[in-house]
Amino acid sequence: MVRVRVEVRLKKGVTDPEGDNVHKALALLGFKGLRAVHTSKLFLIELTTKDPKTAQREAEEMCRRLLANPVIHDYSISVEK
Repeated sequence: MVRVRVEVRLKKGVTDPEGDNVHKALALLGFKGLRAVHTSKLFLIELTTKDPKTAQREAEEMCRRLLANPVIHDYSISVEK
């Protein structure tokens, strides 16, 4: 079994309303020195394959087909053995 970690985040320049709202709320709660808050989604996927290269290819395909919208998202993949 191989575990794949996929982080999907908004591309630079794409508005992040959730991050903006959290930023404002943290400031209202008294947290100082906040520059920005950005949100992302983390997917932890367990695959039955034992081959890290196969897992990487499958995760790339998952991102292209479902997990990320290439117009607004960037993503990173790491394969854990």
